[in-house]
Amino acid sequence: MRSEASGDPDRQLDVREIDGEPFEDIMAALDELPEEESLLLINSFEPEPLYGVLEDRGFEHETANPAPGEWHVEISRA
Repeated sequence: MRSEASGDPDRQLDVREIDGEPFEDIMAALDELPEEESLLLINSFEPEPLYGVLEDRGFEHETANPAPGEWHVEISRA
């Protein structure tokens, strides 16, 4: 699902602050995400390769580009 993010996420992970590859940090945050909560992932680019991984793991997402060089992906369980 790709549209403008609309909800108020319960948790936030700004991967722009991570030194190195953030994939493991993202997966750990998703593993800890309670069923009824959502995670706002903030990145400096649209993380298109992540979308297939999210779908495979039973998550859905909404994507927004609120500013140049800033992408928000709100992730919740499908």
